[in-house]
Parts: sequence; C-alpha cells; structure tokens
Amino acid sequence: MSVRSDQGRPAASRPSAVVVGGGLAGITAALRLAETDHRVTLVEARPRLGGLAFSFQRGDLTVDNGQHVFLRCCTAYRGLLDRLGADDLVDLQPRLDVPVLAVSGGRRTLGRLRRAGLPVPLHLAGSLAGYPHLGPADRLRVVRAALALKGLDLSDPALDAVSFGDWLRRHGQNERTIAAMWDLVGVATLNARADQVSLALAAMVFKTGLLSDPGASDIGMAAVPLGAIHHDAALGELERAGVRVLLRARAVELKPAAPHAVRLDGGELLTADTVVLAGAQDAAAALLPDDAIDRQQELTGFGTAPILNIHVIYDRKVLRRPFFAALDSPVQWVFDRTTHSGLATTHPGAQYLALSQSAVQDEIDLPVAELRRRYLPELERLLPAVPGAEVLDFFVTRERTATFDPAPGTAALRPAARTRVPGLLLAGSWTATGWPATMEGAVRSGHAAADAALAAAASRVPVDRGDGRWPR
Repeated sequence: MSVRSDQGRPAASRPSAVVVGGGLAGITAALRLAETDHRVTLVEARPRLGGLAFSFQRGDLTVDNGQHVFLRCCTAYRGLLDRLGADDLVDLQPRLDVPVLAVSGGRRTLGRLRRAGLPVPLHLAGSLAGYPHLGPADRLRVVRAALALKGLDLSDPALDAVSFGDWLRRHGQNERTIAAMWDLVGVATLNARADQVSLALAAMVFKTGLLSDPGASDIGMAAVPLGAIHHDAALGELERAGVRVLLRARAVELKPAAPHAVRLDGGELLTADTVVLAGAQDAAAALLPDDAIDRQQELTGFGTAPILNIHVIYDRKVLRRPFFAALDSPVQWVFDRTTHSGLATTHPGAQYLALSQSAVQDEIDLPVAELRRRYLPELERLLPAVPGAEVLDFFVTRERTATFDPAPGTAALRPAARTRVPGLLLAGSWTATGWPATMEGAVRSGHAAADAALAAAASRVPVDRGDGRWPR
C-alpha cells in the first residue's frame, strides 16, 4: 500500500486538486492524486461517501440502499478494496454458482448456472447441459450465440448502433433463451432488457464476464454493510493520505482559470490546479463551462434507468441459500441480508430478504402498498417456507437515476476523462470506460481521470495499468 509523503516540498509548492463527488470514482481519483504529491480536497454534497452504493439506519437495522455485487473480473474495484484494506470485508465465490428458480403449475424447478474447473467455454458446458429452464434445442441456440459473441470485436464502433435483442434474434435466439439466459444476466448487470441495450455494452459484459477466463464470472458481495467499506474504510484511507474531505458541501459554481475556482454552497471558494468532476452526469453538466466537451448540450438529455429494491423481514427463516435468481416471475434476484443488517443479533430467528429489481421503469414510482400486493404473493409462490410466516417489516428503496441508459448510441454520448479545458477532468461510471454503470466502471473512471491529470503534469509517477492493481 502506498501513501503520499509530505516531505520534500513545501505544501504551497505542491500541485492542488479538487475532486467534486465522493462516490467510488471520486474516492479513487482523490487517493491517486494524493499519493502523487497533490494537495487534494474532496467535496461531497451528501453526509457520507460511497455515491449510490451506501448504507443507512432504519431503527436497529443497517440497510444497504440496494444489493451491489461485483465479479472476479472487476479488477479495478477489487484493487480499490485492496487499497482500502477491505479485502476481508467481502465474500467472493470460489466458483460461479447461481441458483435459478422457476415455478410453473405449482411445481418448483431449481436450476444452477455454475462453472467447472475447465477452460473457456467448457467451464459452463456441464451446467448448461443440465439447465432445466431450457430444452435441448434452446441450449444449443445459446451455445451458438455465445460462440458468436466471443468472436465480436469490442473495438468496433458499429456494435453500439445495434440492440442486443436484435443481434440475439439474428443469431437464432427466441424469447425463452433471451429470458432464461441473456436477460437473466443482462438485466442485473446492464439495468435494461436485451431490446433496450447496446450490443457493444452487452458484448463487453458477456465476453468479459463469461467468455474471457473461467473464473471471471465468480460473484462477490459485501460481507458487511456497504457503508463500512465505501464510507468508513474510504474516509479513513483518504484522511491518512492527507485528503481534506468536506461532507455536506455542494459545489455550485466552477470558474475555469489558472488556477480553477470551485465555489461551495456555503460560500467557501476552493482554488486548484486540477478539478475532477466525479458526480452524476447532470451534476457535471451544471458545472461544466461552455464547449468543454463534444455534444455537451446532450448531457442533460443523457438518459437514466432506475433500480427498485424491496426489503422484506420475516419472523422466521424462509430462504436457505445466500441468494437466487427467479424466472417467469416479477421477482428478479433475492438476497439474504440477515447477518449484514444486524437483524440476526437484534431479532434471532428472523430473516431479512432484499429483492433487487432492475429495468423497472413501470414500477419505480408505484406506492409501497401496491408493491407489497405485487411481491409478497410472488415470494409465497417461489419459497415454500413463506406461507404462514409473518411479515415483520416491508419497505422500499428507490434509485430513480441508478445508472445511465445503456441504449444503442450511448457510446457517442459518454465523454472521456479529458475536457477541452486544461486541468478540468471528468469521472463517473457514465464516462467512456467501456463498462456499464457499475462499481467497476466508476473506479476505472477515477483511475482514468487521475492518469490524465498526471500525464498533463508530465508526472513520472506510474499511471494505472488498466488491470485494477493500484500503481506503486
């Protein structure tokens, strides 16, 4: 682990930086710049760090706003965990294993998507051969499409003009294979269904996650509340690196000059040689000077997609596995959050389930009572232990602008880290990382902004190698 040394140059002679936004992109950029002898101030409007991957208190419970997972191939996010000293705060599957549950005619069928210790693509062959949610002909269709995906060139800009759904149908896929395989994975990672997703982004997800390395798709998730990692651990490391962290401080104006000036809503004026705008696209659009990037006027129209999270607490254990995915149901993914939330201590024997619902534009604003009527019967249908269990609590968290809209044509709207204004940089999962709007994409964008700042300053400090390992 490397940290910035204050020795060697007086503070006033060191380059200065202001990072606006305390999500994963901003945390990454701030740490990188602090470790390369910058005087860094990180500004965050909220009372905590972590962006859209955070925790809050609900009585005795510590609640994550949503279920955030990562894969073994998410090398940049895993690199950040290592930098924060938080490796032991997450669990990573030794091998991919996803239970997939469907109910038809009162009969429950459990399948599993899991990998063997074989090279790609044989690592998934055995699992697919016994996958009960697809017939033999449909399994062959999936194999043919997977091989075609593996052959796509991710650098081809033409992929972004095509929808994944159209491409799948041209390669022999039907509605069942799309639902039981491609959307099962794609909706959770891309926050949109195949017909609404750019082929470029979908191909990147499937090639990297399923078709690059046998272990790439192994699933990881926090073993503690997200706030323990993205706020507590991050704040501690930022402070140890010498970063000044301002919470509940909103940047309201940017004056590009030499040096730049960032005015906060409390009136304080921060001057810096480098400014990194690491918030959401609408926040960046509000601060960017005119003509700072191509197609800047379109930033405010850059679409977003929601994620709905439904939280149910039962008086008894109703699920005996850490998570599962559902088919032929409005329920998508269900996670056991009993231990992470503290419920196991405050209410022994009870169980806390969190439902993660992506691409739910038609449900994001429904009243809680309507969502309760819709989802509690579905959980009864899926889980035989639910009938007779008492619901102790039911609540909802909504992220209406959880991700950018990954529709075809999106790539042209995603700006690079550099702007036309020297010393002004962009970061955030919505920028041009090549990844969808994930924790991995956010961290990669923070590295890209730091790399651009260091390159512009002709720094001799090593830049990020692109594999997620922290530069040393």
